[in-house]
Amino acid sequence: MSSPEGLRPVRRPTVSVDIGGVIVGSAHPVVVQSMTNTDTADADATAIQVAQLAHAGSQLVRVTVNTEAAAAAVPEMIRKLRDNLGVDVPVIGDFHYNGHKLLVAYPETARLLAKYRINPGNVGGKYHDENFTTIVRAAIDNDKPVRIGVNWGSLDQDLLTSMMSANAASAAPRDARDVMIDAMIESAMRSAELAEQVGLRHDRIIISAKVSGVRDLVDTYRRLAPRSDYPLHLGLTEAGMGMKGIVTSTAGLAILLNEGIGDTIRVSLTPEPGAGRELEVEVAQQVLQSMGLRSFLPQVSACPGCGRTTSQFFQVMARDITEHLKARMPAWKATHPGVEDMKVAVMGCVVNGPGESKHADIGISLPGTFEAPVAPVFVDGKLDRTLRGDHIVAEFINLLESYVDRRYGVGA
Repeated sequence: MSSPEGLRPVRRPTVSVDIGGVIVGSAHPVVVQSMTNTDTADADATAIQVAQLAHAGSQLVRVTVNTEAAAAAVPEMIRKLRDNLGVDVPVIGDFHYNGHKLLVAYPETARLLAKYRINPGNVGGKYHDENFTTIVRAAIDNDKPVRIGVNWGSLDQDLLTSMMSANAASAAPRDARDVMIDAMIESAMRSAELAEQVGLRHDRIIISAKVSGVRDLVDTYRRLAPRSDYPLHLGLTEAGMGMKGIVTSTAGLAILLNEGIGDTIRVSLTPEPGAGRELEVEVAQQVLQSMGLRSFLPQVSACPGCGRTTSQFFQVMARDITEHLKARMPAWKATHPGVEDMKVAVMGCVVNGPGESKHADIGISLPGTFEAPVAPVFVDGKLDRTLRGDHIVAEFINLLESYVDRRYGVGA
């Protein structure tokens, strides 16, 4: 869905880029994407992980194409994804160092991938323009878009050295960090210009200039955004693990998205050993939903608890309801349009409980310590009933199900 008028300052105009049916840019909603960490040469494992990420809500999924074995496996992987797993998410190929060779040697892979990602710093030193041109021609021949993705850690060293030398020789040298940011932007823009000179259409290019620090990210994209009308992909390139990765990604993305910068995002989390990668999709979705830009899942408001709520009952109830909503969403998507916008409140005492519950679509105010053992339920801002006894959670979930059917059911 589109953001409400005036909610988000919009960096416009941008062109629209079609990536296998997913439209990025212009007035279209910000797109969530992710990336696999399987060996792409393992077609089965990669197809399964792509499907898992798609089911989690990733609208685009990128895979590494770094070896001949990986390139050779892409067609089989996509066949398994489409025919065996029934998933049609666009699959993007991530190329470094040898993309110019692999896209030529494996034409079926070049045809089936929905987009190519190129890092200008990793396409071949003194043969940079020649190798880059080969990749762009593959994109033209197969009518594929390209993301020109500059990374802080793999910047074109010849360009950086040239710009650093020019800065050192100037009468008023700037901070090295500023020159580094400018070099990233210059690399991206020069590469986009070269791609268009070769013949790639203007509306087949997406730009990114990713770094690993929040302030660096914000400063880079604030400078990059006014330079062109290309759609921008943004995210921290190495956000990190767990809480650190979630917080830093959220901080950087929220600032830029609030300024209208960013058309597609990724949250690059390091997963726990052996864990899947779906969390990065969930975090990206929650960032967009928290900013009011898109809705993916009904939101549960719950108080943090204090000395008035010494029982863990409301915490358990908030968790159970959140998990129930998440489990029901795959079925509700088709049968209950709009349910992703629903607001649910699970509050723990009389101080804010009734008020917050009234502001939600449906809410419950549980009794705090020493309060009367009753739990008023509010529906659409009005007191609906009061629950008592040992089955409050089950009863409230039944009320929630009835409310969803009544308000969001097809034909409701």
